[in-house]
Amino acid sequence: MTRLFPAPLLSAALFVLWLLLNLSVSPGNLVLAAALAVLAPLLMAPLRPQHAYVRKPMAIARLIGRVGIDVIVSNLQVARIVLRAGRRPPHSRFVHIPLELRDAHGLAALSTITTVVPGTVWSELALDRSVLLLHVFDLDDEQSFIEHFKATYERPLMEIFE
Repeated sequence: MTRLFPAPLLSAALFVLWLLLNLSVSPGNLVLAAALAVLAPLLMAPLRPQHAYVRKPMAIARLIGRVGIDVIVSNLQVARIVLRAGRRPPHSRFVHIPLELRDAHGLAALSTITTVVPGTVWSELALDRSVLLLHVFDLDDEQSFIEHFKATYERPLMEIFE
């Protein structure tokens, strides 16, 4: 069964999504949805050789909540900075953040989080995954930002994936 459906939740989601996007449950759409649900995960399975193992599922809920709050707060902060840019220009900087997180899935989640939160951009990851170069739109205290970043995002991802 796992050979036919290497990712059963993905297959189910693709099936439902196809039908929702087409707004039809005609026989043709059912066949196309089933074909997509079976073939897409089979064809994409080699692109994801290792599986993610979640250690603490409740940490995911806390992290999602924290990221949601940070997105709202950061949007307001960036808007305030842009509106008062004539009086006080932002202090943009590149920050080197030492990383303890090594799991590929955790690093992918971290890159997504930094991209979603306004005011931060993932710029580069060292080849040995030990240092992240992050661009911050407005930064006054680099050390407190690094501590906040590691405590808010990196440590929860380490709980989840390592």
